[in-house]
Order: sequence, then C-alpha cells, then structure tokens
Amino acid sequence: MLLIFLVLVKGIIFYPIDTPHDNNLAFNIGESIVEVESIAPAPPTNVVAKDKPNDAGGGIIVSWTKSADDGAGRESVIEYQIFRSTSPDEGFELIGTANKGFYRFVDSATKDGTKYFYVVKAFDGMLHSQAVMSEAVASRAQWFHTGRISMLVAVLIISFLVLWFIRKAKRGEELYIRPIAGLEAVDDAVGRATEMGKPIMYIPGILDMDDIQTIASMIILGRVARKAAEYETPLLVPCCRSIVMSAAQETVKEAYLDAGRPDSYDADKIRYLTDDQFGYAAGVDGLMIRETPGAIFYMGAFYAESLILAETGHSTGAIQIAGTAMPSQLPFFVTACDYTLIGEELFAASAYLSREPLLLGSLKGQDFGKAIFIIIIIIGVILATFGFSELAAWLTTG
Repeated sequence: MLLIFLVLVKGIIFYPIDTPHDNNLAFNIGESIVEVESIAPAPPTNVVAKDKPNDAGGGIIVSWTKSADDGAGRESVIEYQIFRSTSPDEGFELIGTANKGFYRFVDSATKDGTKYFYVVKAFDGMLHSQAVMSEAVASRAQWFHTGRISMLVAVLIISFLVLWFIRKAKRGEELYIRPIAGLEAVDDAVGRATEMGKPIMYIPGILDMDDIQTIASMIILGRVARKAAEYETPLLVPCCRSIVMSAAQETVKEAYLDAGRPDSYDADKIRYLTDDQFGYAAGVDGLMIRETPGAIFYMGAFYAESLILAETGHSTGAIQIAGTAMPSQLPFFVTACDYTLIGEELFAASAYLSREPLLLGSLKGQDFGKAIFIIIIIIGVILATFGFSELAAWLTTG
C-alpha cells in the first residue's frame, strides 16, 4: 500500500498537465514538453447561396451540408457562423449564426442586384473549421408567388362565374335568390308606420363611410326612403358621422326624386348628433321616446350600444328590423328585434332589393363559387381519410 501511495504522489508532482489557450495542447512530463496539435472541426460542405423564392426581394438563402463533427467526431460543433462579402477575397463580415444541427440560413438584409459571396464555418467553441465559400448570388423580386397558384385558380373560377351570371341576368333570365325575411318585411314595416301615422327611423350604424357595412346600409336606406316617399311617411335618419349624414342626405334626396315627390324631402330630418358612441346612443334614444316611430331600422356596424338602442325601440312598440356583420352584436338584435339580417345577408340586400343585373350576377357567381370550393374541400377530406393525403393536399391547396 505504501508503494502505491508513493507512485501516485510521484505522478501528481512530476507529471502535471497544463492546457493552454492556443491551438496546441502541451503536456509537461518531467523536464520535457510534448506538444500535441489541436484538431479543428470538419468544415461544412456544399455551401450554396440562392435567391429566396416567392418574395419581394432582399432575401438570399444559404444552405450547406452539415459538418462531419456535427454531433459526432472528436470535436463537437456547437454552431455555424455565416460571413458575407461583395468580394471573394476580402471584406467578409459575420452576419449570423446557426445552431448545430441546422443547415440553412436566410439573409434578409441584402440589396437587390448586388452580388454577394457567403462563407460558412463550423465552430466548436474554440476553433473554427476551414472556410467554405459559395458562388456569387444576387437577390431580386419575383413577379408571381408560385405557392399561391390555388388562389389564382380560385379567382379565375369566381371571375368566370360572376361574368357568366351577369350575362344571363342582362339577357333577362330569372336568377333565383332565396327569400330573406328581413328584406321582405321592409315594405310591411313602412306600411305599418304609415297606417299608424308615425314616422320611420333609420339608424345607419356608428362607423364612417369607409366601412363596407355603412355603404351597404346606404343602399338599403335608398329603398326605405323610396317607399317612405311613396307613402308620404316622415323619415328620420340620426347619424353618428358627418360624412355619413351627407351621404344619407344625398341618398334620401335621390330616392324622393325617383318616387316623384321631391317637394316632400326634408333635409333637416337627416341630422348629425355626435361622434361619441354612447352620446349618440343617448341622443337616438331620446328621439325614439319623443317621436315614437312606427318602424325602426338598424343597418350597419354596431358595438356595445346595440342593445341599448334595440331595447329602447322595443319599448316604444315599433317594428324593428336590424342588419349587421358584427358577430358579437347579432344575439342582441336577434333577441330585441322582429327581423335580423345576419352577416352576408346585409351585403346581399343591394342585389335583393334592386334586382340590378350586375349585382344579381355578382351575388350568384360568388354563391356558386363558394359551393364549388365546399365540394372540393369535402372531396379532399374524404381522400385524406382513406389515405390519399398527397392527392388531398394537391386538390385543396394546389
């Protein structure tokens, strides 16, 4: 035991190991020094740089084959370092890194038309591998996104259907549109208010004319105003936006002219209240209580004020017809109003009421296009269920 102890002590004292921070490992054995050269990791291979496809320019993809020491070998690679330069001989700058196991890097800071050279090095924490350089490549913008061919096909199909149905409507063919109860009741509501000797109130929502729901509301207002002019029934239109007030005045004025009663038009009944949401709701509620309209129309975009308006209108005993594409407000209108146009029914109202060939053809074409896409999706689901996943993916996404 004593002999073993002396041998160990001798090894510790006379055979110390020192690992300097250079590229060599030095072993002190007694009074002699033996240097062993450190081994750098194996370099990546097949470094390729190419323009990033289907983008607006400014992107280059750099790819490579992983180092032989990536996850194996004597020196484990911890990352890859990517350098870029406009010259193959100098000026290379580090632009990014990729963790071990990765073999792709996207450079999104290039200038279109400028050729770049890329160098990729494997790094093990101490040493870099030999540099491997790519060929020169320049980025550019693409005119067409090849991953959106399915969208192009969809647009072409819908465009063809719309044009085809517009042509049929112009030739006088009858295009069937399912009855919409809320629009069928417009004439009845105006007639009821006339019989009761009460005015009609039309509320075009609280958003400005840049909202599609407000535009659709103006079209329905034209139909209501035309009927009101024929029956000589007062029409009240309180507005939340000044531009909406101007558009409503022109719409109602044109409707009275078409009905042959321009002298019955009263611009003062189409008034601006306030841009404030609940201030507007309070103002409209006050008008409802004072004027007690026989029919109230809510057409457009509404938010939290919807239930306040609809409850006040219900308390006056008026027949109420609402229409909005705001999903969160539909339950309130369905509960408090007699008829409700849900979502796309509001946008289909213009074609439904006017029977214009252009509008009817557009509506029918879009509906048929939706039906075709639903059938394609169902077929894709069936194919995927029975194991034809690739065919299903091609059919549904192109």
